Amino acid sequence: MSDWITALDGRYVSDERVAVACPPPLQEAMSKAVIAPLVHLGVLDVLGPGAAKLLQGQTSAQVDLADGEFAPLTAFCSAKGRMLANAQLMQISPDRYRLILHRGLLEALRDHLKKFAPFYKSELAIRDDLAILGLIGERVPALVANRFDVPLPAAWHQAGDEEVQLLAHPGPQPRALVCLPQERVQATVDGLGEETARVGNAVWCLHDIQAGLAWLTPTHQDALLPQMINWEALGGVSFKKGCYTGQEVVARAHFRGQVKKRLARARLTGEHLPPLGSAIVDESGKSAGEAIASEHDGCGNVELLAVLTTRDNIGPLSIEGQPLTLLPLPYPIERLDPESLAKASA
Repeated sequence: MSDWITALDGRYVSDERVAVACPPPLQEAMSKAVIAPLVHLGVLDVLGPGAAKLLQGQTSAQVDLADGEFAPLTAFCSAKGRMLANAQLMQISPDRYRLILHRGLLEALRDHLKKFAPFYKSELAIRDDLAILGLIGERVPALVANRFDVPLPAAWHQAGDEEVQLLAHPGPQPRALVCLPQERVQATVDGLGEETARVGNAVWCLHDIQAGLAWLTPTHQDALLPQMINWEALGGVSFKKGCYTGQEVVARAHFRGQVKKRLARARLTGEHLPPLGSAIVDESGKSAGEAIASEHDGCGNVELLAVLTTRDNIGPLSIEGQPLTLLPLPYPIERLDPESLAKASA
């Protein structure tokens, strides 16, 4: 077990999950704050004098919006508009950009971008020396201000410096993602105080689900348009920038209204977690979509995100024989331009 996971009283239960030995009563802990090791996420740096131009030609974000304050969501697509990865983009310095994405896609995205990097005098580096922590709870704004001496930024914005970055994420409780060197984790955890309870990263993933936020995994790589995970409704697609790989397909689907599947929230009774990609069917057994994320909700049920057909009157749905109850998303399904999001929060 790495030292930084030990600092959080954690133990690996899989490559992408860390649990703690004695988790606190979750609702009680959330009234204060909890901290989790976000081992399912990883960091890819793009650096060099042409890093911005490299990214501008490959990503759905308007790269010049990533100015050290706004940290836009983005997607990397194939020529057919299918996502190879989705990520959050930060500018660390004028010649260094940082991408936060699912750990399972780090190598694939690096190898994809490597094909273009020499033309832009740029390099790509997977940062295994960095740790990502998640803070959740009512006291998070105060903790961030006291421990890091900066106010918690608005959602999808960043604060900090070249060594430690803080990102605010939406959700039912205030959330901050902290990216920092592994050797600084122990001091950071100690500085947050004993009242900040340790939890596994499943708690953070549950809040992603409740926020309607899906991170692409290897299971769905090169299979979904950005709109199929509501990425344009979260400000993850700029329709005002120039060309990037897959842009024509993504734009055509948007302007012609040809998105046949959409991200939805749902609940299952019981504690069985359906595997990623599990089929969702209607009452006649016809496929209606598939699961792309699921977590226990702490109340004996499972909450999940699914990509579902947009056809009308699909009726009762089930997954692996269990009835599926649809839940409302916390945002409208309509285009949110990142240019407006950056300006509104400036």
